[in-house]
Amino acid sequence: MLGLLLVLHILASISIIGPAFVLPIIRRSARSVGQLHFAFGITTKLAIMPKIGGAVLVLTGVWLMIITKMGLSQMWLNISILLSLLMVVMIDGWIEPRMKKIIKIISESQDQSNEIPAEFGLLIKKIVPIETAAQLLMIAILVLMVVKPF
Repeated sequence: MLGLLLVLHILASISIIGPAFVLPIIRRSARSVGQLHFAFGITTKLAIMPKIGGAVLVLTGVWLMIITKMGLSQMWLNISILLSLLMVVMIDGWIEPRMKKIIKIISESQDQSNEIPAEFGLLIKKIVPIETAAQLLMIAILVLMVVKPF
């Protein structure tokens, strides 16, 4: 049972980490409105993966804590949980609302071959540092979960 939970926990983390690292790169590589429509279409379709993965990650994590009788006795685990909460706030509170605004601007651009609106570039520049911080938090959480330093 422990092995199965651990595998599910790891797969759930991959379903979160994968899109979080790949989707910003896909979005930033778009050079036309048509490419942006495509990139945001992929983003929208893949957005369910981190949500389901997040729920599975929490459930399997709690279950693993119960089975191993670890609870909240380990500092690395407590820090991982706090960093995870901060990451969720960053993604759901800062990144997603801004992405919705960008998607609205792109959807209003009807010509698929024209240049990307300047307003898009400004909005993306505001999101990049937040996305980078969220990605760094993911790396820190992953390192804490694997290395368990303290």
